[in-house]
Amino acid sequence: MRIMWTPQAAQDRADIWDYLFNVNPQAAIEMDVRFSESITRLIQHPQSAPLGLIKGTRDLIPHPHYRIVYEFDLDTVWLLAIVHTARKWPPTAE
Repeated sequence: MRIMWTPQAAQDRADIWDYLFNVNPQAAIEMDVRFSESITRLIQHPQSAPLGLIKGTRDLIPHPHYRIVYEFDLDTVWLLAIVHTARKWPPTAE
């Protein structure tokens, strides 16, 4: 099983890093480690997270304030988004 980051998920992670780093560099490091460790576990257990709010996805919660939205097939876990839990999810079409 391999992990693939969509451009959206990679941008979400970078945005979270930038925000946290400006407020508290140690918190940014700790959150990024939390993301990495949680995502790494998906390689062995892609079905471990509960079903997501969008059909076909799952929501991994590495921290009470963040959800990692992903889907998977036989050999790949696709990371779709990292969303702060205070944000409306899933997004609505405007």
